[in-house]
Amino acid sequence: MPITYEHIKTCKQTGARLGKVHTPHGSFDTPMFMPVGTLATVKTMSPEELLEMNAQIILSNTYHLWLRPGEDIVKEAGGLHTFMNWKRPILTDSGGFQVFSLSNTREITEEGVHFRHHLSGEKLFFSPEKAMQIQNDLGPDIMMVLDECPPFPATHAYMKESIERTSRWAERSLNAHMRPNEQALFGIIQGGEFEDLRKQSAADLISLDFPGYAIGGLSVGEPKHIMNEVLEYTTPLMPANKPRYLMGVGSPDSLIEGAIRGIDMFDCVLPTRIARNGTCMTSNGRLVVRNAKFSRDFRPIDENCSCYVCKNYTRAYIRHLIKCNETFGFRLTTYHNLYFLLKLMEQVRAAIIDDRLGDFKEAFFEQYGFNDMHPKNF
Repeated sequence: MPITYEHIKTCKQTGARLGKVHTPHGSFDTPMFMPVGTLATVKTMSPEELLEMNAQIILSNTYHLWLRPGEDIVKEAGGLHTFMNWKRPILTDSGGFQVFSLSNTREITEEGVHFRHHLSGEKLFFSPEKAMQIQNDLGPDIMMVLDECPPFPATHAYMKESIERTSRWAERSLNAHMRPNEQALFGIIQGGEFEDLRKQSAADLISLDFPGYAIGGLSVGEPKHIMNEVLEYTTPLMPANKPRYLMGVGSPDSLIEGAIRGIDMFDCVLPTRIARNGTCMTSNGRLVVRNAKFSRDFRPIDENCSCYVCKNYTRAYIRHLIKCNETFGFRLTTYHNLYFLLKLMEQVRAAIIDDRLGDFKEAFFEQYGFNDMHPKNF
């Protein structure tokens, strides 16, 4: 098997688990947040900066790389690791979410999805087999099956039809996987907010014996309490000896809540996206550094942070850069946000070791402002 999961400890206070995932390009600690590098780059960051902040695995996107530059070019370059000069593990999502979220004119059939290019309008077709071929050529350590990503809310009847098709697509993906000894393929459990469908989806996929499993269809507009409820009953269905991945989740509260419920891996564009709008995550909640009140504030973004940005630059300077649309400003806010989440996960892992993740959550939520039902803005 190309990847293995090593369980190290379970937190006595919460049941969260500490582990390591071993891949052909090295190991990463869990629970782990994966920065998103959609087009074979984490926006505005260099691979060296990601190593500096100890990003242990990053994610790239199958759909976008298929369109630009094309998987054939990446393959010719020696695969994603060589193409982007990243020597640590890489995960690629299947492109399913983009197919369903970026195109308003799509037709789902048993064979796959007919849709239009989100930029040119060109007619395209995507199938489980195509998603596998692209990912085999891209060469990541971990790949995802093609699944359908229904919107929230969806009816029980539609969701049942959807998960059954996703299970059939998962089997086709497995059969089309040409490099099973070099690349791990994860199944994706769907089912929306319906417990019986989540159980059905999990049973279908576990019977196919994937090297790892993801939970999809969350963080798509549902309230946080529904996401947590779904995790409560879905995560225990997943094999304890394999990695568990919650897709598309990256807010600090959801990372902690997910870890408490047994999740090992997370990814999201949130920290990089809000950084480009001048919003920073800090130990005291979100800080919108582009606001006028910071024009003469010569403190760091977060006085409790030891990242390169907080050691060297002030809120006033970063606000100036953002307001002037200077790329360096976006680089600084992005660096800080990614560092913040990676450091948060280090703290989560330390709390698991010390059997105090529940206490850590309580203190973090209070300081960040989650107990007030919304983050503070300082």
